[in-house]
Amino acid sequence: MEGATPGKWIGTWRERMPHVALELAPLSIADQRQALTTATVDAALVRLPIDRTDLHVIRLYDEVPVVVCAADSHLTAADELTLADLSGEVIIVPQHPPLELEVPGGETPRFAAPDTVADAIAIAASGAGIVIVPMSLARLHHRKDAAHRPLTDGPASSIALAWPAAPAMGPDATAAAFVETFIGIVRGRTANSSR
Repeated sequence: MEGATPGKWIGTWRERMPHVALELAPLSIADQRQALTTATVDAALVRLPIDRTDLHVIRLYDEVPVVVCAADSHLTAADELTLADLSGEVIIVPQHPPLELEVPGGETPRFAAPDTVADAIAIAASGAGIVIVPMSLARLHHRKDAAHRPLTDGPASSIALAWPAAPAMGPDATAAAFVETFIGIVRGRTANSSR
C-alpha cells in the first residue's frame, strides 16, 4: 500500500523466516481489494475503508491527515489547520481518495478528478486548490513547490492487514501458514509465542 510503513515487520520476518522470501508488491487503493480476492497476493497492507466481504482485516495504525497546498499559499502561515480554515478553498479529490471527508464551505474543482494522489498533489502545488491526504502520502509525493500542514479535526486514515477469509487447501496451505506467521508478527507475537 502506497505510504504504508511495514519496515519493522519485514525485519522481524527476515529474522524469523530467513529461508522464506517475503515478496512485496506495490498496491494502489484502487486495486487493493481485487489483488486479495483474485489471489494476486496472499495478504496486503490496505488503506481502510475496504469492503470486508470474504476478507479478514486487522487494523494496525492510524495516520494523521494533512492539507497539501502550494508552497506560497496563505494556508502555510499556520502550523496546523482545521476544517473551518478550509472554507472557500477548492478541494481536489483524486479518483480513489485515501480519505473520505466533507469540507464545509469547500469549493468543487472545475476540472476532472485527478487519477492519482501524486497527480492531485501536483495540481495542489500549482495553486489550483488543496488536497487532504494522510501524512505518509504527502511525504511520499513531496515536492519543493508544495507544503503540508496537519488537519487537526480531520479523520485519521487507517492502515490494516487484510487476507482472504477462504481456508487454503492443498499447495495454498503453505502460503496460508506463512500468512498466519506474518499475522503473528504484526500482532507482536514473539518467535516462541503460540496462537
